Amino acid sequence: MSKAIAVLGSALFFVIAPLVLAGFVPWWVTQWEFRPAFFGVDLTRVLGGILIIVGVPGVVDSFARFALEGLGTPAPIAPPQKLVVTGLYRYVRNPIYIAVVAVIFGQALLFGDWRLLWYGALLWLFFMSGW
Repeated sequence: MSKAIAVLGSALFFVIAPLVLAGFVPWWVTQWEFRPAFFGVDLTRVLGGILIIVGVPGVVDSFARFALEGLGTPAPIAPPQKLVVTGLYRYVRNPIYIAVVAVIFGQALLFGDWRLLWYGALLWLFFMSGW
């Protein structure tokens, strides 16, 4: 697969998977409305912001590495031709899963929404089940 096709495929999959899971669904649940901070502690909102700030670049970097280094996509129908072992892949097997869940938990903390915490926990369980 050429780099151009890999980049386009990764961009398409980015819109289909993490953007929906960590963008559209949390917006649909919260409408980006702030609720009272968890346990009345505003520091939880700061922690939420940090998780979002750390998670988003992790997702973007991982997708870029799949396309540019692996010459493929994270999508099972167009896997990389080369094993990606740089960046976050040096430390964990599935940095995209970790980063997406970090963004969701970050939004839960930022907006003070328990529903997003449950959603993030269920998504994490799904990711870790190996499906």
